[in-house]
Amino acid sequence: MAEKHIILGTAGHVDHGKTTLVKALTGTDTDRLAEEKKRGITIELGFAHLRLPNGQLLGVVDVPGHERFIKNMVAGAGGIDLVMLLVAADEGVMPQTREHFDVCRLLGVERGLVVISKCDTVDEELIELVTEEVSELTAGSFLEEAPVVPVSAVSGQGLDELLKVLEELAAEVRERPETGAFRLPVDRAFVIKGFGTVVTGTVISGSLGLGETVELHPSGLSSRVRSLQAYGQEREKVFAGERAAINLQGLEKSEIERGEVLARPDSVIPTSMFDLRYTHLASASSPLPPRSKMLVHSGTAALMGTVVVLDGSELEPGTTGFVQVRLDKPTVVVYGDRIVLRSFARRETVGGGRVINPCPTKHRLKDFPVLKPEFEILERGEAAAVVAVLVRQAGVAGCGSISSRLFSTCPTRPWPR
Repeated sequence: MAEKHIILGTAGHVDHGKTTLVKALTGTDTDRLAEEKKRGITIELGFAHLRLPNGQLLGVVDVPGHERFIKNMVAGAGGIDLVMLLVAADEGVMPQTREHFDVCRLLGVERGLVVISKCDTVDEELIELVTEEVSELTAGSFLEEAPVVPVSAVSGQGLDELLKVLEELAAEVRERPETGAFRLPVDRAFVIKGFGTVVTGTVISGSLGLGETVELHPSGLSSRVRSLQAYGQEREKVFAGERAAINLQGLEKSEIERGEVLARPDSVIPTSMFDLRYTHLASASSPLPPRSKMLVHSGTAALMGTVVVLDGSELEPGTTGFVQVRLDKPTVVVYGDRIVLRSFARRETVGGGRVINPCPTKHRLKDFPVLKPEFEILERGEAAAVVAVLVRQAGVAGCGSISSRLFSTCPTRPWPR
């Protein structure tokens, strides 16, 4: 049986031991920046890989926990299959514990576990109290029945049990399909002397081989794949569910930004507008106004946009509705992609949802009663019915390469719990 391609991501409050635990498990210090070493906190995304005792390989994405760097956290969390939510035994559930957990739910992460870190610094009674606090946080969610593993990255306590749990969870992960359009949201670009520009990211759909022609979107820059790596190994091909480093011929690092999407020519079309089945978090500090300016996270991109509630009302915390997102700049989304919305003014994650139309026309609020049944068809996701609705809504203008834009992403995940 072929090895699965799986990405494990960390989540949790600042200084709860995410990077220390990743180093204890993998031997890799994911804090590579001088500023991170100086300040003792993670600022940027960090990457490693973990070979489990049964031979299964996991790509690891370590995210920053500080509230100032939540944008980087969301960029890293978009491609994960398993989440390892860390809660420090000496502090318990903290603000970014909750926000990171909310982000994972909004992104449709289906599996994971909770790690009670720093358990060597407290007694058993406090560990039990923190475990109860975690149970309250995760009640009714995808982590409600998840394993809770107390560990110490310093003493090694609980690490063997953690590896065993990761093996069990990895066996349950649904593999991403290798068919469909190749997409890699770029999270980093750098130069290797003698080779040129390299981009990295998580392959979220399809596969890519040496020598193929690719394009960056929305910039439209074209290049050829000069070499490929995954987890430090030269490869002839990379697959969905893998961390990949791609050496691009003829491009300068200065031309590439985080948030661009690498794809084959003519397989995706950038858009400045999409429709969303939206959930306004119960934890949001206020209702979502009928029209509001938000920071929109899609893949590794973070863009300003206007969010319009299509029935013209405001959405109360804990409710759902259909919204249209109108971006200030274009990006690449396909049907089924997960989007996270954050309030720029209040610096909080307020909600998110799933793309149900990546190429809509601008909807008028008075048309919502007619459009609502079509939105519900798009939400259900039956392929033939979805295509029929999108073609009808596009009208004579058409919607470009509709087939490749609809179902080129990973399997549809359920709405967040």
